[in-house]
Amino acid sequence: MADHVAAMCEQLIKALNVTMDAESTQIYRLEALKFFEEFKEKSDLCVPCGLNLADKAHAAVIRHLGLQILEHVIKYRWNDMQQPEKVQVKDCTMQLLLNGTRSILEEESYIKDVLSRVVVEMIKREWPQNWSNMLEEMESLSGKGAAQTELVMLILLRLAEDVITFHTLPHQRRRDIQQTLSQNMESIFSFLMAILQLNIDDYQRLKGSPEHEMKARAHCKVAVATLNTLAGYIDWVSLVYITSGNCRLLESLCLLLGVPELQLEAAECLLIAISRKGRLEERKPFMLLFDDVAINYILSAAQSADGPTSPERQTVQVVERRYLFLKRLCQVLCALGSQFVSLVGSEVKVEVPPNLSKYLEALLAFTTHSSLFLKASTLPTWASIFRHETLSRDPVILEAAVKYLKTSTTILVKTGFPSKNDNPSCQYSRVDFDSDEDFNPSFNSFRAQLGEGVRCACRLVPSEAFLMAAMWLKYQLDDSNTTPETGDGLCSQNFPPALQWEAVTIFMDCVISQIFRSLEEEKLPVDQSMELLQGLLNYKTEDPLIMSCVLTNVSALFPFIKHRLQLLPQVLCKLFETVTFEPVQENKAPRTRAVNNLRRHACSSIIKICRDYPQFFSPCFDMFYNRIKEMFASDGLLTFMEKSAMMESLVLISNEFKDFEKQKAFIDELLAPVMSEWTSDAMKEVVCNPAAYMSFVGADQVVSEQRTEVDTAGLNRGRLGFCLNAVLGVAKRARWPADLEAAKSGGFVVGYTSSEVPIFRNSCAAQFLAFLPNLLALVRTQNSLFMPENRARLSETFTRVHELMDGERNLVLGLAQPLPDTYDAHPLKTNLERMQGFFSQNYDTCFHLLGNAALSLQQDFYNIDGLSEKIAASVFFSLEHVPDHRLRPMIRMFLKQMVLSCPVEYHDSLLCPLLSPLFSYVLQSLNMKWQVINQRTAVNGEEEEEVVCQESQETQELLEEQLVRLLTREVLDFITVSCISRKLPEPAPNKEEMEEEDGMMDATPVSSAASPTEELTELGKTLMKDENIYMSLLSFSFTSLSWKDATYCHRTASIICWTLLRQVIGRNILPEAVSWFYVSVLKALQVHGQHEVCSASLSQLAMHIYDNLRPRYAELRLVMNQIPNINMDFMELYDRRLLDPNAQKVAEKKRKDQFKKLIAGTVGKALCQQFKKEVHIKNLPSLFKKAKPDTDVLSSEEISGIAALLDPEKNSL
Repeated sequence: MADHVAAMCEQLIKALNVTMDAESTQIYRLEALKFFEEFKEKSDLCVPCGLNLADKAHAAVIRHLGLQILEHVIKYRWNDMQQPEKVQVKDCTMQLLLNGTRSILEEESYIKDVLSRVVVEMIKREWPQNWSNMLEEMESLSGKGAAQTELVMLILLRLAEDVITFHTLPHQRRRDIQQTLSQNMESIFSFLMAILQLNIDDYQRLKGSPEHEMKARAHCKVAVATLNTLAGYIDWVSLVYITSGNCRLLESLCLLLGVPELQLEAAECLLIAISRKGRLEERKPFMLLFDDVAINYILSAAQSADGPTSPERQTVQVVERRYLFLKRLCQVLCALGSQFVSLVGSEVKVEVPPNLSKYLEALLAFTTHSSLFLKASTLPTWASIFRHETLSRDPVILEAAVKYLKTSTTILVKTGFPSKNDNPSCQYSRVDFDSDEDFNPSFNSFRAQLGEGVRCACRLVPSEAFLMAAMWLKYQLDDSNTTPETGDGLCSQNFPPALQWEAVTIFMDCVISQIFRSLEEEKLPVDQSMELLQGLLNYKTEDPLIMSCVLTNVSALFPFIKHRLQLLPQVLCKLFETVTFEPVQENKAPRTRAVNNLRRHACSSIIKICRDYPQFFSPCFDMFYNRIKEMFASDGLLTFMEKSAMMESLVLISNEFKDFEKQKAFIDELLAPVMSEWTSDAMKEVVCNPAAYMSFVGADQVVSEQRTEVDTAGLNRGRLGFCLNAVLGVAKRARWPADLEAAKSGGFVVGYTSSEVPIFRNSCAAQFLAFLPNLLALVRTQNSLFMPENRARLSETFTRVHELMDGERNLVLGLAQPLPDTYDAHPLKTNLERMQGFFSQNYDTCFHLLGNAALSLQQDFYNIDGLSEKIAASVFFSLEHVPDHRLRPMIRMFLKQMVLSCPVEYHDSLLCPLLSPLFSYVLQSLNMKWQVINQRTAVNGEEEEEVVCQESQETQELLEEQLVRLLTREVLDFITVSCISRKLPEPAPNKEEMEEEDGMMDATPVSSAASPTEELTELGKTLMKDENIYMSLLSFSFTSLSWKDATYCHRTASIICWTLLRQVIGRNILPEAVSWFYVSVLKALQVHGQHEVCSASLSQLAMHIYDNLRPRYAELRLVMNQIPNINMDFMELYDRRLLDPNAQKVAEKKRKDQFKKLIAGTVGKALCQQFKKEVHIKNLPSLFKKAKPDTDVLSSEEISGIAALLDPEKNSL
């Protein structure tokens, strides 16, 4: 026997050398791996060979192989072993723990890990029933030396992880082990604390002595392992063990924050402990951490967060372990803040801690830290403190709010780019971010959170906040050093003055937005605000970036204008000057991106103040209008976009007329030039004829990038876009008065519906109705551009004009958008990009205009003669050629808005004729596209080793798939909006549904709601009356469950499918259709069952269908009989209890579990799980008596009814 073992061990070592040798060929390596697997599966020499190889005389990799063999034997062959063999393995393993490892500092970590796994696998199978003294053996083993103590810690940690965290055991074994651990937790915690204290004391005593350095390191290593083990238990044990002895454990951990070698592990333990949830009474002892000892150690560690900075280089040395500790300590502070915010002012009567100022000092130390991560981590805690009803009145908090605001003025400035080295934060950013592109969105998120904190703090100390903002803004206005000495005299976006202006603008906006909410009218700082506003109006700069910040500050201070209306003309003059901003040196050059952004910003500012304060402009409307007329009259002064923005602002002010005829006359005058051009015969020919349209916009012309002649086609595109945007602005902004009496007196009410709801008219209705025919013709023409014959007309310059633009493409693929180098770069576009932008924008604008018209015009829109036919002939024309990225705006901007705005009386005449063919087309189209995607996935999987696709082809396929996915979700949203009146509760991810009270169910289950139609909108009720429409909706919903989009599947199964199907279960549905619905759900379980959320929602849907339709359709039972591995006896019992009204019923939660077991054979597995060898752990006799007998119908069939009463063995009944 020994010779056989020695020979086999020699072969195993040779095979191991082959796998580890870098020179081995792939064939030899595969043969060696195959030899290993066959040996572990079939050989009877696994145990002796494993023990032989695990001897510490061998090299570490050989010992690791031996221990792996032992682990495999225990995991997969333990149930087949005889008791003497199990005892032998257990004894030999314990001997390995005692003598089979080298010293704690010499032994490889992977040897310790695999040895602990071997022991834990035995514990999971035998403890506590067959190995009752395991804990005593571990405690005894820990007294044998540092190496053994560390192994014991690893064993206890892995046991907790497998049982509690990862749930790698059957339910009964997990319950037995967890309950035994809980019963022994007091002794386990005492043991861990004793080991920790002993090794810390020995380490502190020996660490300064050179002759005892090795012993000190050993004690430190044991202490680290003990802290890691504590972290594995603190997460789930009763809070009593954590808070016992006046939080002795937590106080000890706080003391360790000052020990560099142990501070990281101590902080992680603290974080887990303080983050625990539970009853407030149980968490009350956490407030002891605000006592002097604990809070002083936390404060000391926090204040030493930033190391010394080199003034020459403005950099800090980032040590990874130290930085990780700072992150954990910061999270500890935030978790502690969350606890006392919950406790203070609650029913447990916790007072404001006396050392609160020290806590806030520590928190502020992290808020001022150079690391963006640390600063951002503290912001939610500050906001929750400032919002707290009790804390927000405390003087300490008010003082901290002022400090927070002062700190914000510094950290709002954008610094710390990983690519730079001009700030200490750059070094930390290089640790946390790969590039500036990664850093930028994180900083933007940080700044948004910081702004929310500033707003909260401003509500507490509004006067101080305003004073701080005013001083900062005055400093910027007085600072002459605002432009660098460069050739053009303009600063880039990252130049310090521009960054300062950007920061003060954000701070000012946050403060001013809260001043009006926090101060009474008479206490408002009107004089100071007007002084600031006057300074801004007088401020002169040629830099567009700084000018944009000036505009934002003017908008922020504008609410004060009502106290000084004489400044209004100056404000308007400043805004109009900015709309036409044109740096002198750029007269003949293309405008820079910064200039274009500034002019757009000015237009947006005018629209914003006209929207929010139209009453200020009503008295000076004529002056406003005349100034805009002058700007329109100056050729080339405004772009088409800027003209439409000015018209939009005029319409907003005109709403203050509150006079239908007067506003209509004004809109007629305003739109007269637009309508004259739009309704001309020439324009009609262009928008009705695809060839003429392409020629008009220049899509059929070959264009050179170096052309010098006048771009006539570009002017045509601008005119066409201006017509659309001008009417869009009017339709979007023209409104009747909100007050019904004012609307009546102004002539906006023309009648009432049968339910006494007033019918309004819009003053722009006449202009829109005249605009509509050519608009619908343009929509039809734009759809026809995707037809093959019209694609053939595109010139070679514009063959890719219908593809996604680069920005949209990156957005769809989830790629980061590249940051512009500087804002003063000229935004030159190619001819193709300009044409792509025109087609994309015009397509969206047309549907945006139709959607806004439906919302604004109401009856005037829906009363249009033949509207259904007109929309079908234009919007739905040639849909089969329209790409997916063009269908999405049609659904989102127009159809969804039209459905939401449509009065009930037009559902039958307008919406049903439109939606019926649309739903049929969408089902057919998307089904075909998903089939292509599935086939492509299957082919790629089979030919993965034969075909290497080019990167561009793979990207294009990924793009197409993602576009189909986005369109599918858009359709889901549209169906939900159309049919579902309220969002049904969805299954919560990663947890079972709430367990209901144990009790008996009523008769055969039916739909949960007494009136299921309450879940439908009025339109949904109308649609479900039409057989063609509801069958299309049901077909779409159930077919789409199997499409490879788990998010879509979950939402459809939980929101749509049953809500729609339950409306028609009382009708005569064909048995084949019912079977198809049910099979569709089971197919979806096969595709998506690997996802817990999808599995829960689909199982619930399948149960609803079966329980409600099985009594009428026996075909469902035939479907169930075909499920793989279904237990027919249990199926029969489930059916009997479902169909027999006299049968005993069980609780709803248990019924759900039973049904899930019945359909388990259809639930698909993830690819990584499909070929995984299963581990079988046998249940041992239970140690704990059950609270009640197990009445699971799938495990035992009980006698019930009269038979039970007559059964002599059931006398207890």
